[in-house]
Amino acid sequence: MATVPDPHPVPRQQGDKAMKTILSRHAQPAMVALVLAFWAFGPRAWTGSEWSLIVATSVTTLVVLGLEWLNERHASWRLTKKEFFTDLFYVILGATAISWTTVRLAETPLKAAKHSLGITTLWAMHLPFAVQVALVVLLVEFGQYWMHRLMHNSTPFWLTHAPHHHITQLNAMKGAVGNPIELFLISLSVVALFDLPVAAEFCAFNILAVVSTFAHANTRCDPPGWYAFFFTTIRNHSLHHSVGYEETRCNYANSLILLDRVFGTFRDGEAEAVGQDERRRLSIAEQTLFPFRPVIDPVIDRVRARRRPVGEAAR
Repeated sequence: MATVPDPHPVPRQQGDKAMKTILSRHAQPAMVALVLAFWAFGPRAWTGSEWSLIVATSVTTLVVLGLEWLNERHASWRLTKKEFFTDLFYVILGATAISWTTVRLAETPLKAAKHSLGITTLWAMHLPFAVQVALVVLLVEFGQYWMHRLMHNSTPFWLTHAPHHHITQLNAMKGAVGNPIELFLISLSVVALFDLPVAAEFCAFNILAVVSTFAHANTRCDPPGWYAFFFTTIRNHSLHHSVGYEETRCNYANSLILLDRVFGTFRDGEAEAVGQDERRRLSIAEQTLFPFRPVIDPVIDRVRARRRPVGEAAR
């Protein structure tokens, strides 16, 4: 039987463009919805396991890296092999050493203090799952917003955070890049004071990872206005990474840009050129030592001055 030709064929290029438009507008809200559904309805053996969170956040990163390859935002942000392995180092650092330090030095003592003082929030256990997740998101983001804002308004804290602003391109893993002290400080929260199901906490952390990954990603993903009103997107977060110290003092929220709107630090706009000083990407060693430069640099200068030949010093 002969096939009847389509009277209105869609050219392949048009079809590809339509698919990219759908991805551009709906990828982020769809991923948030999928994450919420997984943690709400998934098998308890999975939703109660920390390994599930590690796998879920890793899959998130891989998916967004794939979207960068399919529909990049700026060619100047294209991921190189060196950038990839440097970023991967920080992703692993965050999931291991930083996570371990946060649990041992912050969460465990906070839980111990909660129990010793007899603080209970059992009412939180009876909230609807989505409300529990929203509560964790708000608690984490509220703390991160004010810590981030402090880092941009206090020199000692800025020295720990500045390495994150020396990145010269934005990509899916760039949210994990930074000085270890800053990565520890930004991970602090008061979630440990609340009695909440593990699945709700993991779900919130996973959603924050989705939003933050997209907020640093080189994707032409511009979600609907209602999404961008509440959540941070690459458009406004790129402005936070723009060149010049003063230009970075806006859009502090890592994932919940609603807080910037509430506290008057929101600024609309977008930037392609990102970085600080001479827009040179710091090495891992330079990022690690950066907060100590006010002490280290004068010592290095004195050593170099002593080694300099007498004639050259006179010149």
